[in-house]
Amino acid sequence: MNFTRSEYPSPQFKRCAWQTLNGIWQFCFDDEENGISRKLYENGVPLGLEINVPFAYQSKASGIGISDLHEVMWYRRVFSLTDEMKGGRTLLHFNGADYEAEVWLNGVYVGKHVGGYTHFCFDITAYLTDENVLCVRVIDRYDCAQPRGKQYWKREASRCWYVASSGIWQSVWLEKTGAGYIERALFTPDIDTNSVLLETEAAGQFDALRVIVSYKGRTTLTQVSSLCGRDAKTALHLKPEDSIDEIHFWSPENPNLYDVRLELLLKGEVVDSVETYFAFRKISAEKDKILLNNIPLYQKLVLDQGYWDETDLTPPSAESLKQDILLSKAMGFNGGRKHQKVEDPYYYYYADTLGFLVWGEMPSAYDFNSREIRLHSAQYEELILNLYNHPSIIVWVPLNESWGVRKLLTDGKQKDYARAVYYLTKSLDATRLVSTNDGWESVKETDIISIHDYSTDSANWQEKYGREKLSELFPMARRLMGFGEKISAEKPIVLTEYGGIAVLQSGVKELHTEADGEAWGYCLEKSENFLQRFKELNRGVFACDFAGFCYTQLTDVKQEVNGLLNKEHEPKFDVKKIAPLNDGETYR
Repeated sequence: MNFTRSEYPSPQFKRCAWQTLNGIWQFCFDDEENGISRKLYENGVPLGLEINVPFAYQSKASGIGISDLHEVMWYRRVFSLTDEMKGGRTLLHFNGADYEAEVWLNGVYVGKHVGGYTHFCFDITAYLTDENVLCVRVIDRYDCAQPRGKQYWKREASRCWYVASSGIWQSVWLEKTGAGYIERALFTPDIDTNSVLLETEAAGQFDALRVIVSYKGRTTLTQVSSLCGRDAKTALHLKPEDSIDEIHFWSPENPNLYDVRLELLLKGEVVDSVETYFAFRKISAEKDKILLNNIPLYQKLVLDQGYWDETDLTPPSAESLKQDILLSKAMGFNGGRKHQKVEDPYYYYYADTLGFLVWGEMPSAYDFNSREIRLHSAQYEELILNLYNHPSIIVWVPLNESWGVRKLLTDGKQKDYARAVYYLTKSLDATRLVSTNDGWESVKETDIISIHDYSTDSANWQEKYGREKLSELFPMARRLMGFGEKISAEKPIVLTEYGGIAVLQSGVKELHTEADGEAWGYCLEKSENFLQRFKELNRGVFACDFAGFCYTQLTDVKQEVNGLLNKEHEPKFDVKKIAPLNDGETYR
């Protein structure tokens, strides 16, 4: 199969003039790390291989498809601007390059970005010629202080860690602007005042910003503000259209979005225009309840690791992400926990437009030291700002199961980091909830008590998870709270991992009985009995005083075969039979 990614790569922040750089690039490994001295950033030295961008070399879709460990790699391609792209500033965008990327254009060093999971951009206008040689050097160390998520740091996959995904793994493209351009725009809607705070960062030449807000094609606000610096704040006030009912809030049932055109002006002329959107959506907690738009919300989430059999971490298409969400909704889930990955922008776009709740999670590092703190916190900050405008995202997860802070139970320094990352989150985004260390060994600085429990029988969960027992509870032989961490019994509880049922078949084993690379599940069940086992687990879930749950998991991933969908993202079971099992009314 020929894999291509040709759609516009940034659906939530669109410019009309753009040019894809996806496709075939020259490529080589640089195991001796002498590529700079050999001037591989110039066009005269052949690289020897070809690779299909944006797929990592470990994936079949890249055209290379090997699991050999290579830490340094070079990419090169030649391009000319299309006629549409000429005559203004040119921005070079990368949606993701894992892990450290350096960029040259026509032999001139352009810049560097550190962090494998977030978008970055360079203004390359000054370096362009008629025919351009773009070179990218990517370094991806097998390093446990580097945030890596589920990418294993050894060659062979093990337990619930999988093959690495090195180099460029998301789309690369060019955009055209005028003399100035908008670098970032953050929308903070407030449903209680019908207002929106817009924070913008801009570069180049400009003196004003025009904001045009519309709802379903009807303009509801046009506002022009003078700008006197790179950073600006603009207050937008929208009059409610109905004096009785709030009819335009965002929810999974009614994913209402306001469309926005941002126009950066210079002496009255538009120098940059961006199409985007926001939603009036509020997420909060009141005692043991999570509230959506001030109304109690019960979350029915599915764990989603975002792997595909032939493309690994890179989705094969935007449509594949849409289908995952539609299948999840068809099975009765109202959201997903995107686990240990920052997904392709189309995932969050479709979650916004289709009405699908999302927990955004920071990929873990695994070696607590000062370098891990620096790399983890910097990448986490970028993650929050990159995804800030998506109304579908309602919870941030900076840490998971004490990965990277493995002594969090007792170590004061690691507890302090967990507290610090909680407050870092709140300083960047006070509008969402935080599950500080999802699963167990939490500090008291968390908005949600999150629990992971892969017990095969849930009959005793109502008693086990009584609120009076939480501070000294041991789900899965791990203490729910760190020693000395007393938590308010009124905080909402969410069972954020459970289930993991794999179909019993030849070669499939239970976790911890398998050898590296062998197929496994948390528990095994015959295919004909699967739905009954699923129902009995959920019976125990709905009997508890939870504010929601997250079932493991949406798809099979490599050797972990406990998905409701297979590796091709096709249902294993009748989705119409699963949906009622995710409905609490079934158990009343």
